[in-house]
Amino acid sequence: FVQAGQRVSREPCKQTQALTSYSNEGTQVTVEVHPKDTAPQLFKKLSFGKGFQRTEAPRPPGGKDLHAYPWDKSSLKSMPVDLQQFEKLDAYALKVNVTNSVEELVKALLKQARTDLEKVRAIWMWICHHIEYDVVGYHNKSQLSTKASDVLQAGKSICEGYAELFERMCSIAGIQCMKLSGYSKGYGYKLGQTFTGDSDHTWNAVYLDGRWHLLDSTWGSGAVDDSFTKFTFRYNEFYFLTHPALFINNHFPDNSNWQLLKPTLTLKDFEKNMLHNSNFYMMGLLTAHPQTAVIQTVNGKASVSVDCRSATLFTFKLKGTDEHGLMTLKKHGMKLDIYPQKTGNHKLQIFAKPSKAPDEVYSCVLEYVVECKSVDKAMRFPKDLHQPVGPSWFTERQGFLRPSHPNPVIHTNDGRCSLTFTLGKDISVFASLHCDDSSLTEDVRRRHIMQIHRGNQIEFKIHLPHAGNFVLKIYAKKKSDPGNYDYIFNYLITCLNTEVKWPAFPQSYTKWLEGYEILEPLSGLLPANRNVQFKLKMHGIAKVLVQAENTYPLTQSRGYWEGTCNTSGCREVFVMVHENANHSFYSHVLKYEVETQ
Repeated sequence: FVQAGQRVSREPCKQTQALTSYSNEGTQVTVEVHPKDTAPQLFKKLSFGKGFQRTEAPRPPGGKDLHAYPWDKSSLKSMPVDLQQFEKLDAYALKVNVTNSVEELVKALLKQARTDLEKVRAIWMWICHHIEYDVVGYHNKSQLSTKASDVLQAGKSICEGYAELFERMCSIAGIQCMKLSGYSKGYGYKLGQTFTGDSDHTWNAVYLDGRWHLLDSTWGSGAVDDSFTKFTFRYNEFYFLTHPALFINNHFPDNSNWQLLKPTLTLKDFEKNMLHNSNFYMMGLLTAHPQTAVIQTVNGKASVSVDCRSATLFTFKLKGTDEHGLMTLKKHGMKLDIYPQKTGNHKLQIFAKPSKAPDEVYSCVLEYVVECKSVDKAMRFPKDLHQPVGPSWFTERQGFLRPSHPNPVIHTNDGRCSLTFTLGKDISVFASLHCDDSSLTEDVRRRHIMQIHRGNQIEFKIHLPHAGNFVLKIYAKKKSDPGNYDYIFNYLITCLNTEVKWPAFPQSYTKWLEGYEILEPLSGLLPANRNVQFKLKMHGIAKVLVQAENTYPLTQSRGYWEGTCNTSGCREVFVMVHENANHSFYSHVLKYEVETQ
């Protein structure tokens, strides 16, 4: 998203520079500094609107105009504004179609506006929806007039013209308004850059309810594309009466009094502070750490966190991919650890969307440059790892409650781990195991996970086939739904112990029901020529047999089926059940392999 309105700072300004000072009586005196050959001239600026009241000369910003910095997180605006109350006025302002003179236009707009705030709102809405950014004029300023009447006739201008028209319309409406100029982080801004030379952007301040407020109608109207050849109207509420502690994020006025902040920021602070674009605040996000635009890695790692008010989903891209990080969702925000796998400077983008928004609609809310001095090769993640990682408020909403492992990474030394959750009502669950360099098929890998249900609790027992980094993916669906399982979330499981080599669990068939449980043998690979002890928990069954070379019945005691079987002379062992004593029909429920000698 590129904001229109920045004059590219490398290009020297052609217009005269105005230095504004204030005399004791509060009359504004402007000294225009002309090119060397002309003498400076003093004049007083007083506006007389045709048939409208004369505006007082604006007073300089003082004590009661100032807002505390940093932002107190209270409001995005510098005064209470109820947007719903503006709905009728906004709709009216958009329909006004008067372009013969600025005076006539203001007269038409004010028909529906009573208070000063409503007058400013009507003017703002009209300009934001009717004046487009002049991308051609931007590249050829000598041909361009930014006089209010010319801007109105042309229906387009650059930031200077937007601000000029805004000031003129306010003046006619009897509202004190100032045109301000300074540096901006708009089109062409590079993260972490310094600002020198002439100012590159113009905006306004209006005087309402006894104090000064800031707005930027250029950025309120829309955006230009990356190549700076096309402007698109895209209204942005954020730049109307923006809270000064937020406005300073991308507007640095020539005269620091117009920051309307206490304490004021230095240009150095402005340069190094990170750029939150307007999506960041409009989405209810509050703060981001670190607050500098450039982050250095420490031992190959950099961390970013975001705090927000309400449930928000996040994703990220480092150099265009989300492979080299671990993002976890928190109740009020997110945390991201980045492990770039190449040294150098990398662009990091953070995207967000409200949890209720449709799937695709993520907006970029933050950008950083990550300076990577060294690479941590151990933190190379499997390509199947999906962001965000680990359980969160989101997985809770999907019915996975009270996770035994709240962290996204599970470290196991002996290659085994066990996770438990309490499940919400009517949920059917399924899990898979993934690894980049595994020769095993997905089916075999899935048999390294055993699912055990006990009432509304579920346990995943995992026995890893070898050392390495694995992804445990968890899927779910409503039991009442005939459809497919939906992916819900994943964990990263790491094991550094190269001795680890667990066999798969036994293969289970459809008659192995939810709520059944194997106590022994857990390994799907049985030793040859041995007596093996069986202990299974199954209910609602008449008989259980273990079929090897011979058939061995299990006996039932206290809810368990127990017994032994000998593995001599066979390659496979099956567990079979008789569901009904009157039937002669047996169903296979489990299959074990036997080691070859």
